[in-house]
Amino acid sequence: MKMSNMLMLTLRETPAEAEIESHKLMLRSGMIRKMASGVYNYMPLGLKVLKNIENIVREEMNNAGAQEFLASALLPSELWKESGRWEVFGPEMFKLNDRNDREFCLGPTHEEVFTDLARNEIKSYKQLPVNLYQIQTKYRDERRPRFGMIRSREFVMKDAYSFDKDYAGLDISYDKMYEAYTKIFKRCNVECKAVAADSGAMGGSGSAEFMVKSEIGEDEVAFCKECDYAANVEKAPSTPEKAAEEELKELTKVETPHAKTIEDLVKFFNTDSKKFAKTIIYKADDKVVAVMVRGDREVNETKVKNAVGAPVEFELADEKTVKNATGAIVGFAGPIGIKADYLFVDNEVTFMYNFIVGANETGYHFSNVNYGRDFEGTVGDFRNAVEGEKCPKCGKELTIARGIEVGHIFKLGTKYSEAMGAYFVDENGENKPLIMGCYGIGINRTMAAVIEQHHDENGIVWPMSVAPYKVIVVPAVFKSEEQMKTAEKLYNEIKALGIEVLLDDRNERAGVKFKDADLIGIPIRITVGKKIADGEVEFKLRSSSDIETISLDSVIDRIKKEIK
Repeated sequence: MKMSNMLMLTLRETPAEAEIESHKLMLRSGMIRKMASGVYNYMPLGLKVLKNIENIVREEMNNAGAQEFLASALLPSELWKESGRWEVFGPEMFKLNDRNDREFCLGPTHEEVFTDLARNEIKSYKQLPVNLYQIQTKYRDERRPRFGMIRSREFVMKDAYSFDKDYAGLDISYDKMYEAYTKIFKRCNVECKAVAADSGAMGGSGSAEFMVKSEIGEDEVAFCKECDYAANVEKAPSTPEKAAEEELKELTKVETPHAKTIEDLVKFFNTDSKKFAKTIIYKADDKVVAVMVRGDREVNETKVKNAVGAPVEFELADEKTVKNATGAIVGFAGPIGIKADYLFVDNEVTFMYNFIVGANETGYHFSNVNYGRDFEGTVGDFRNAVEGEKCPKCGKELTIARGIEVGHIFKLGTKYSEAMGAYFVDENGENKPLIMGCYGIGINRTMAAVIEQHHDENGIVWPMSVAPYKVIVVPAVFKSEEQMKTAEKLYNEIKALGIEVLLDDRNERAGVKFKDADLIGIPIRITVGKKIADGEVEFKLRSSSDIETISLDSVIDRIKKEIK
C-alpha cells in the first residue's frame, strides 16, 4: 500500500480522553476513532491488526477441531427467558422491541443461541463431541466504559461452545481449548497466565481466565511465589488470621459521637484496625445483605453475590436502606439486632476476641463483642485475599498484581442444556442433557494488551505476527528521482513475495516519515537515502535502536530472515 493513498491521520498530541498507553497510541496512530462513549470505528490500519489477531485465533481453533459458525447479533428474548437470564444479566444488556413489540436484545454473549442450535441439530451420542465457534461483535451497556478497547460497549469476541456426552469428554474439550489459548497468546506475543476465576453470570463448575499482568488492569490476581497457583482475587480463597485467645469480657456500649470510619475509631479507642469488625450493607434486588469483615479487610462482592444466589441488581445500600436496617446513620452498623435478610460473617471474624462493632445507634459502638455469644450469622469466606497470605496449594506467600483479562474458559456442565431442553440419546437409548463448555477471547482487548506490552516513547512496537504491515520502505527525499524509483522498485519486489509492505511516497520530510513509521509500529523500516548512489540502504528494526547499512541486493533476503 502506498501511503499517499491511505486513509491515515496520525496525531502528535494525545486526546484528552485517553488514559492508558494502548488507548493513546491507538488514537494517535490512527488505528481507531471514537464515535460515542465506549464505541469506536476501526480505521484501515487498526482493522488489519484486528484481522491478523482473528486469523491467529481462527487457525488455532480450527487446529483444535472446532468448526466456525456465525450467529445473529440480534437475539429474541424467548431464548434468554428459557435459560433464566433475561433478568439476571442486568442493565448491561441492550434491550429493544421490534415493530410488533416483540422483545430482543443485542447479544452480550451467545450461550443460549448455541444451546438452541445444539438441541435442534444434535440428536445422538454418535454426533458428539462438537465444538462450534464464531468471531463476532458483542454489545454490553457498560456503566463506565473506559480505557479504550479494554472496556467498551461494543467489542469483537471469539466465543466457542463445546458439547459432550459426559464430563470426561468435557474435560478433554476444556483441555484442548486451554492448549489452543496458550498457543494463540504465544503467537500474538502476549505474556499471560491462566488463573482460576469465578464463573459469574455464565455459570458452571469451573473456569480459568487468561490474564496479562498490567498496572491498568481492572482485575487483581493472586499469584504464588513458589508454585504455579494463580487465581483472580474474586475467586482466590482467603486464609483467616487467628487472633490470640483472650478471656471473654462483658459487652459494653460506648458513646462514639464523631467516630464513623475505622480510622476515626482506631484513634478513639487507641487500638489497631484488627480489633474492629465492620459491617457493610448491600442491596441484592429486594433483599438487604449485611456483610462483616475485619476492620482492615475488604469485602469480596463476588463471593457475597454467589452466596446470595446471583442477584440481578447488587449495590451498596443507600442511606435510607441503612437507616431502616440499623436505625442509625451510615457509619454505625453492626450485627447485634440488625434488620437484614442476610448476615454474612467472614470466617476470620469468628477467630477474633473482644472486638468492636457498630451498635446500630447513631453515635454508639459496642466493645468486647464475641461471635457466638453476642450474635450469629452465616459464616464463610467473604473477603479479598491479600498480599502475604498463604497459598491454598503450597502454603507459601501470595503476591497480588493487577491484570487484564484477554480470555476466559468455562466448564458450563448442564446449566443451559437442562434449562433449555438440549438433550441427546445415549448408547443405552436414554435421554441425557448435553455437557457444555464455553470459551471466549476478546479480540480487540487482545489488541490493546499487545500494545500495553509492546510500546516505547515513540509509539507502538508491533510483534511481526500481528503488525498491520511487516515492512515500510521510506525514500528520504521526495524530490530525488533516484530515491523514489529505487524505493518503488523495492516496494514492488517485496509486495510480489506476498509480504505486506508500505511505501511512504508522501511529500514529507524524512523526519516526519520516521516519526510516523515508529508511531504506527511497523517492524522493519528500509530507508532509501543518499547512500543509494553506492548501492546501499538503511535497515532498522522497530524493536531496536540500531540502524544498519546493508547492500540493496541483500535487502530481500534480510527481510525474509527477520519475518521467518
